[in-house]
Amino acid sequence: MRILKGDITSFKADVLVTAANTYLRGGGGVDAAVHQAAGPELLESLKDHNGCETGDAVITEAFNLDAKYVIHAVGPIYEDGNNEEAKLLASAYKRSIELAKSVDAKSILFPAISTGVYGYPLEEALSIAVDSINLACNELNFLGDIAMVCFDGKTYSLLSELLNQ
Repeated sequence: MRILKGDITSFKADVLVTAANTYLRGGGGVDAAVHQAAGPELLESLKDHNGCETGDAVITEAFNLDAKYVIHAVGPIYEDGNNEEAKLLASAYKRSIELAKSVDAKSILFPAISTGVYGYPLEEALSIAVDSINLACNELNFLGDIAMVCFDGKTYSLLSELLNQ
């Protein structure tokens, strides 16, 4: 797993994952950036879906992004850690890898799902991300290139420490 720093929409990959809401209608943070960069067709294509459950994901074309597909992963809103948040967050990452593999993707870019307005504690969320991505890649035999894209220095530093990079 590689670590990149910057705006996820400025990198190239087969699949770009965004942190979506259950309504799949665009939101703030990374999802707003993805929708803005992809263009209005992205939101239009999501109207074919009747929302998405927390812990699940859906896939669409990437339109104006330098990617083939966007995976809209719905992570949990963090309450207190006692409402299956860790399980749901891990599930969002695993489901993203399943969808990427279903379209024969060779590269995936992930943001730190649920760590923005959804309030998931950053260190715990990054640990879950790394563990669940590694586990899912092993279970699903996904051998492609995976990068976590960190928007800020704090996320980049914590992830670098976690991965001993």
